[in-house]
Amino acid sequence: MAEIHFHNGEQLPLELHKVRIVQKLDLQPVERRAEAISEAGFNTFLLFNKDIFLDMLTDSGVNAMSDRQLASMMIADDSYAGSATFTRLTEKLKEIFGTEYFLPSHQGRAAENIIAMTFVRPGSIIPMNYHFTTTKAHITRLGGIVEELLVDEGVKIESNYPFKGNFDLDKLERLLAEKHDIIPFIRIEAGTNLIGGQPLSLENIEKSADIAHRYGVLTVLDASLLQDNLYFIKTREEYAKDLSLREITRRISEKMDIIYFSGRKLGFARGGGISIHSKELYLRMRELVPMFEGFLTYGGMSVREMEAMTVGLDETMDMDVISQGPLFIKYMTDELIRNNVPVVTPPGGLGCHLDASRFIPHVRQEEYPAGALAAAVYIAGGIRGMERGTISEQREPDGSEHLAAVELLRLAMPRRVFTLSQVKYAIDRITWLYENRNLIGGLRFVEEPSSLRFFFGRLEPVSPWPEKLIAAFRRDFGDSL
Repeated sequence: MAEIHFHNGEQLPLELHKVRIVQKLDLQPVERRAEAISEAGFNTFLLFNKDIFLDMLTDSGVNAMSDRQLASMMIADDSYAGSATFTRLTEKLKEIFGTEYFLPSHQGRAAENIIAMTFVRPGSIIPMNYHFTTTKAHITRLGGIVEELLVDEGVKIESNYPFKGNFDLDKLERLLAEKHDIIPFIRIEAGTNLIGGQPLSLENIEKSADIAHRYGVLTVLDASLLQDNLYFIKTREEYAKDLSLREITRRISEKMDIIYFSGRKLGFARGGGISIHSKELYLRMRELVPMFEGFLTYGGMSVREMEAMTVGLDETMDMDVISQGPLFIKYMTDELIRNNVPVVTPPGGLGCHLDASRFIPHVRQEEYPAGALAAAVYIAGGIRGMERGTISEQREPDGSEHLAAVELLRLAMPRRVFTLSQVKYAIDRITWLYENRNLIGGLRFVEEPSSLRFFFGRLEPVSPWPEKLIAAFRRDFGDSL
């Protein structure tokens, strides 16, 4: 990746693509935005797209496809079985990961379900650097227990530690030495979604896998966010500075028994799957695909999406492609820091992450500060983010609240979607909101699912703080949207 400097000294991310198709956006007045979030039960997942200006909820399935991806969809083979499309995708995964076998699924969490159903039993312990919501739900549903073994630096909001997603190797060694007989696999998430898209180092991945294999325990990689992790390994890790992206990827893959991913993230398409080195492991999982997903050569995916994924995986090995997300995220993070807005550092993948605990410290964790901040950012700018805090957890068996280690608002940066002026707009509205942060109050549940409540739970404000926010907006912006 070439480093590009501006003559005037500005440090700006440069789009390494041109825009050829556009989609019109609408920015609703602040009053309508307040109505919309109220109708959605103060849950940004329940907002309608017509009311959203910048959709920073997720990067999942909303990345811009390349011209090569769109063109590839025209050669898709619709055969129910024996599809040439499936063969091309399998061969591309073999080329990149070196895996012999591939099981397709309709998306990443379906792959998680197949892995969990195959290996997790009541009482099983699954060590991981950090959990993801659906992963944990699949494991606990089957009676398994998640053990998070993240380095202590991982949950420090402000840090200059380059690989906050690393395993604590001493903790991993101790747990495996004591309980390896009830540990079917360790799960490695590259990078860690819920703590700011923070990466693992190549060295840590290799050492974690070596420890697991020494105790006869399988290694499972969630590669959904691998593209960002590859970028950070290449740019931050001395150990890997002389390796190409393909060499780094192969080094990681050689240490893994199973690799699964969401194609909505990795590959810029939709779908997912499981890549496997061993025929024995492939056969153990194979029967679950036609039972829950679809036939073995499509697994619930559209063949057009599979063709696009094949090209997208190839593009993931291009530094000019995978750098775009991290560079724009870094720009947004750095600008917010300049404006004294509390954010997660160092900038990770996925998006810019606001620290709700410091943004609105007067809101108790039991009143869901990250969820309240998500609602406030939407009211202030029509910007939809995702709560990554206590709402994203689930209650303890006794009904008590499980308070999250961090309270974050994720503002995702889908690849090649937003322009720099749109990012600047988001920075402006978030900075204004921070200056008026004392107006923001908490939330309480009025409709609470037992699990995955962040997807469809409904809440309400504990006080009339949205009305105060609207009044402040009109005071400062007049008739502006």
